[in-house]
Amino acid sequence: MGKIIWLASYPKSGNTWLRAFLHNLLRNPKDAYDLNKMSDFTLGDSTGILYQKFLRKPVREMTPEEISVIRPKVQKMLTEAMPDNIFVKTHNALVSHIDRPLIDMACTAGAIYVVRNPFDMVISHADHYGRSIDESIRITATEEAVVVTGEDNVYEIHCSWSRHVESWTGRPHRALHVMRYEDMLARPMETFSGLVQFLHLPAEAERIRRSIELSSFDSLRKLEEEQGFIERSKSQKRFFRRGKAGGWREQLTPAQVAAIVAAHEPQMRRFGYWPVADWAPSPVAAAANA
Repeated sequence: MGKIIWLASYPKSGNTWLRAFLHNLLRNPKDAYDLNKMSDFTLGDSTGILYQKFLRKPVREMTPEEISVIRPKVQKMLTEAMPDNIFVKTHNALVSHIDRPLIDMACTAGAIYVVRNPFDMVISHADHYGRSIDESIRITATEEAVVVTGEDNVYEIHCSWSRHVESWTGRPHRALHVMRYEDMLARPMETFSGLVQFLHLPAEAERIRRSIELSSFDSLRKLEEEQGFIERSKSQKRFFRRGKAGGWREQLTPAQVAAIVAAHEPQMRRFGYWPVADWAPSPVAAAANA
């Protein structure tokens, strides 16, 4: 059996929040854990420097074919980084690319998957990538959506939101734990305690409660204001923007809502995101998107 526990999600769905909670729970610091040191504990599967251990060239010059060959070697290397299980962040879908799986099951012990309502996700996606909401709706409905290799990170295959969600959660497994972003907000003690139980961690209730507090949106936003955050994109004023569920009601137009539902209705129904009985178009959203 492998040693990687994947922290998987579509981009802008709560992965950083999950990682912050685990850091605070397992490291049990006196104060909230340093945002910019999370990679010391939860590595990312697309971090370019890992691939440079095998390909002695600038990350941007690596071809998709080279990266595809090296990817399982990087994942095997990650299993050797710590004596026990290791948490690894990924935004990759659980699919194959260039005839090779993006996630090597031989290196895998389990996975935690965070899913977020696509109505809210597309708004955060647009902010993070510096796009309009309509552009993000189109991209997150694209079956082969990809983030290309850059200066510091190798390419990622995101696929559409629906394909990503289905690829990770379509086949329930005892080594898979699924969390809804909305439950993390509305029922944090119950939701995070369920995660702790899944991981078989002997953490008492008070330690869980404290870790929830230290990794709350208000705490993370304060840390970003004080320390900055290396994961904030150049398009963003701040990484931790709102940290709420349901903001889409004031921001999406009826046409945007319809486009999202048309692209993702089956998976939205699976997770209780559709139908929405009490939604009415917002005049503010209509004016802003006119």
